[in-house]
Amino acid sequence: MSFDAKNYEFTTGTLDDKSIIWVHFPYNVQFKDELKAKFSSVKWCVPQKCWYLPDTDNVKKKIGIISEDNNENISEQISPINLSALDRMREQLVLKAYSPNTIKTYCNEFSQLLCILKDTPVDLLTPQRLRSYFLYCAQTLKLSENTIHSRLNAVKFYFEQVLGREKLFFEEIPRPKKKSQLPKVISKNDIAKIFSAINNNKHLLMIKLCYGMGLRVSEIVNLKITDIDSGRMMVHIECAKGKIDRYVPLPVSILDDLRNYYKTYTPKQYLFEGQDGGQYSIRSVQAVFKNAMQKAKINKEIGVHGLRHSYATHLLEQGTDMYFIQKLLGHKNMKTTEIYAKVTPRHIGSVKSPLDGL
Repeated sequence: MSFDAKNYEFTTGTLDDKSIIWVHFPYNVQFKDELKAKFSSVKWCVPQKCWYLPDTDNVKKKIGIISEDNNENISEQISPINLSALDRMREQLVLKAYSPNTIKTYCNEFSQLLCILKDTPVDLLTPQRLRSYFLYCAQTLKLSENTIHSRLNAVKFYFEQVLGREKLFFEEIPRPKKKSQLPKVISKNDIAKIFSAINNNKHLLMIKLCYGMGLRVSEIVNLKITDIDSGRMMVHIECAKGKIDRYVPLPVSILDDLRNYYKTYTPKQYLFEGQDGGQYSIRSVQAVFKNAMQKAKINKEIGVHGLRHSYATHLLEQGTDMYFIQKLLGHKNMKTTEIYAKVTPRHIGSVKSPLDGL
């Protein structure tokens, strides 16, 4: 069984706050079997209806995916005619102070188009040609709605922000309707089991703070010692998603654990640092959570980001006003926060089925 990467399209993305690589291909039993034989780590995502792989250097090397940090690899897959377009795209994103993750995602998504174009200059594409490309992404590659949205954003940025085309340029290209997915939540009992399954004090504090303050995994690794104000019992979350600073209350129950941790580990700059110093890695936090889930025998397809969802949901169940939850989570739009009302028993659990009245 011979695996040929040319039969597939690979795009980077995230799932449950983990960096992954989506694998797209027209349905074919042979392709599926070859993929599973090549990668024991490949998994099927039910909501997205797509296969995915862990985003590791080893996997990238095997599939030859375009890497933001590998200029030689980019040169091999993109025609010299369009390499300057990718450079201009990256420069404009940097000048506009987009986050490193957004720059990486936009460049990767834009690179997929450049690879397909080969020697056709991207600057000469018409709206009709771009429409055909996105139709190809939907019908042939069968990309998920989220991936097409991401690719549209990247290509749209190049034509409007780099080339200065009018917004009407993309008027003929409709966006796919996004799926309305509910956040995955862990019960309080299961969260207690997860805590009990962690023996390392550093790891336990890390996971407790993720849940106790509703932090994204990127925010927990970015926490600095100076962000903790034990006098006011507040924590400064600096330059979070969307470059929005916020304060969140420091849980009273964690204060003694936090002081003992500091005396034992004596971190220098970041609250959580690696063995050799420096910032703790996001993947390490994800691995800690995954191992704790397994030890606690909680069989749910949920990542560490589920602790943030659980924080918001449990606050709502306690009667916390939605406005305050929005501020604590750092959401720009209240609609983003309101989704937690759909999974909160306080709102829907009190409704009795007509069956119970018979």
